[in-house]
Amino acid sequence: MSNPFPLNLGPLRSAMELTLHTHDAARIWQGRPAGEEKNGIIGLSGFVSLMNKIKRGAEQDDPYADLWMIRIHEKLEHSKDALTLIRDRLDELMGGLPSAIQVGENLNVHPVTVPLYVNTPLGFLAVYLLIDYDDIVRRLRLANHTALMGRRDMERWIDAGGHVLRSLFGLAQQFKFSGVTREDFVTNNSTAREAQERFGELPTDVLEGTRRSEFAPQIIRRRAGEEGRLEAIEGASEAGVAEGDSRVFSLAGSTEETMGSERLGG
Repeated sequence: MSNPFPLNLGPLRSAMELTLHTHDAARIWQGRPAGEEKNGIIGLSGFVSLMNKIKRGAEQDDPYADLWMIRIHEKLEHSKDALTLIRDRLDELMGGLPSAIQVGENLNVHPVTVPLYVNTPLGFLAVYLLIDYDDIVRRLRLANHTALMGRRDMERWIDAGGHVLRSLFGLAQQFKFSGVTREDFVTNNSTAREAQERFGELPTDVLEGTRRSEFAPQIIRRRAGEEGRLEAIEGASEAGVAEGDSRVFSLAGSTEETMGSERLGG
């Protein structure tokens, strides 16, 4: 008996927002557009767009995309460890505050809240790193305000934390879409040979699909006649990176206006 009430369910959606308290974290979020004398630096939105592109490649059974997911996941873990090291040193430093002084959290009186459009788990891991960095900067400025560290050391630690995230984003920028699949390697066709010449040898376990990131998407096997659609995906992915960055850059003015000066940090 047929179901008289078909359940035509759509995809799940959840509205998300991110609140930042420091200009340093906001600049990491925004990135920097290219200028006459400076190269552009992608922000978190640009990184997320690149991760969407890599995810689509992995879905299409591209072993190079799988390899990049592994690389970036490892880089995310190393970045987390680097920020944790800074946090641990900061905890030790803040322990020098006399117990007679009670200090609350160093929060911006006018923080900035931006919408989040993240479709990949690795993108969310990067968001968590930015939140950690924002928290570290708040505490570093508090440590400077309470004379637990000098301004020079404060700025050096802030720069070190920012470098961790920029290095992560820079790694993702090296990814190039290959358009090859594991089936191409099985048949050893010209597409596979050209990809191998351009992108290098693949580890055997990655090529065979036995090693993938724990956040790798389910593989969607390519059907005949889909090459044109894959080319369209490549073009849309490239446009997505640019669109993501411009969308974030457009927040620059409102970010500076709404955040105001960072309290206790100068």
